[in-house]
Amino acid sequence: MTEIVELFPEASGALGPAALLARYAPADRSEPRLRVNFIQSVDGSATLEGRSGGLGGPADKAVFDILRGVSDVVLVGAGTARAEGYGALVVTDDLVEWRLGQGLPAHPAMALVSSSLDLDPASDLFAKAFSPPIVFTVPSAPADARARLAEVATVIDAGGAGPASGRVDPVLVRRELLDRGLSQVLCEGGPRLFGDLIAADLVDELCLTLSPVLEGGGGPRIALPARDGVVPRGLELVSLLRSGSMLLSRWART
Repeated sequence: MTEIVELFPEASGALGPAALLARYAPADRSEPRLRVNFIQSVDGSATLEGRSGGLGGPADKAVFDILRGVSDVVLVGAGTARAEGYGALVVTDDLVEWRLGQGLPAHPAMALVSSSLDLDPASDLFAKAFSPPIVFTVPSAPADARARLAEVATVIDAGGAGPASGRVDPVLVRRELLDRGLSQVLCEGGPRLFGDLIAADLVDELCLTLSPVLEGGGGPRIALPARDGVVPRGLELVSLLRSGSMLLSRWART
């Protein structure tokens, strides 16, 4: 593993795999928590050449894997799943061993958000999944797409009310996940879903990697505005790690 050192709350030497895992494992799994994980360039772009993966490196990948491994469910927008080429959600062998030792399933659940249901049920995301993914959609989603996905996934209507009926309501998504015992939620984007979560004041923690890259201003921000107005939410720096010139931060609600 590439060298990762801690800068805050205490300066340290290189963190080994066990120490890095300890930095991100929830202290109390009974306390519901919604984390969001993003990477951005120094000049504020969420992507490089259309994908977030272009901004990453070994340290970011190590933290990415751990965040998945300590979660009950990974939540992602369908557009991000398509753009990033998501396959079946599985974690590394070391994390499988850790999860089983914690009394958790070998791999976290997968949940997707899609109003249009523009997803391929034959893709590895569904066909090779450890357990059937959950797909949150709206009542007006195409019936034929719903029927196809229902064969490989659990499809749940979570549409908003009134003018927002055509968009998935993040509050309903959170409630449905909690009802299924999936209290440790990791959201991997995309920016529109993150914006909706911010607007609904559901974000407990942001894990943000700053990539030492100037993208040039063509990419999106990590959060796009929701339709509703947003009340700014203060965050507190929990930890700051460094790998070379890459910075990996954690921010929690105050």
